[in-house]
Amino acid sequence: MEYFEIFVLLMDATLRVATPLVLAAMAGMFSERSGIVDIGLEGKMLGAAFAAAAVAYVTGSAWLGLLGGIAVSMALSGLHAYACVTHNGNQVVSGMAINIVVAGLTPTLAFAWFRQGGQTPALTGDDRFSSLTLPFAEAVRDIPVIGYTYAELISGHNILVYIAAAAVPICAYILYRTRFGLRVRAVGENPHAVDTAGIVVSHLRYQALMVTGFLCGIAGSYLSTAHGAAFIRDMTAGKGYLALAALIFGKWRPVPTMFACLLFAFTDALQARLQGVDLPLVGAIPVQFIQALPYVLTVLLLAGFVGKAIPPKAIGEPYIKER
Repeated sequence: MEYFEIFVLLMDATLRVATPLVLAAMAGMFSERSGIVDIGLEGKMLGAAFAAAAVAYVTGSAWLGLLGGIAVSMALSGLHAYACVTHNGNQVVSGMAINIVVAGLTPTLAFAWFRQGGQTPALTGDDRFSSLTLPFAEAVRDIPVIGYTYAELISGHNILVYIAAAAVPICAYILYRTRFGLRVRAVGENPHAVDTAGIVVSHLRYQALMVTGFLCGIAGSYLSTAHGAAFIRDMTAGKGYLALAALIFGKWRPVPTMFACLLFAFTDALQARLQGVDLPLVGAIPVQFIQALPYVLTVLLLAGFVGKAIPPKAIGEPYIKER
């Protein structure tokens, strides 16, 4: 039973770590399925994390902080759309520019506004999202296996974790069962055919990028107002790039992408528990090596185990309407 409890606690941590990855990966899926490369997921998440923490601290409401984070992320997504869709700019350069600008601007603004070394003040009480206890969780905790799993693994998360879990089937439904999703997939494969059908390609790509900004806003807000209790410099720590890697590993499909996010999150949760532990026949593993596990796994999977990942045919190519 002891090993089972350790496993459940490890999976509990995995769900918490996977939440921003899943949301960011679903966000990138809409962008890239519409034909727009979005390396700027990292910057959108970081901008949202700062805005959410700042607004939540000033207003005393985590929900207003979430709205602030979503607004900033959607604004950055709109900037990316303006550069890449309206002006046919290089999509990789635009995304990297967003990442670089936000990485420098957020700690600068935090220092100017709060004078706490580039971070926001700590959030407490209603300033951040607290854990929710689901019905009967405590009553069934002592039931072997099922009760403990329900009480410890399923219950006890904040609302944004449950939103991330619901986002996967919702995004899958939108992408494969709605007219908007069909058009998004079509414009990423053959924008000329979509244009011939009388649909404005640029409008559709703008809409897809707004969905990207919305989901990235939730992901970034989660980092500073739910998983953490303040904004700190570079707190995304490459999660936007990991989400993009998970999207490629999942071959731009919602469910496989979710499992890729869970795999990366599991290695991240595992490395946190392996630090300082003496393993049999091995001894203590250097902390630096353990911390690199998620990123090493990402490189290995994408280099040799992902198989042939075929992206949308029109991805990265500006669409210039023929006159």
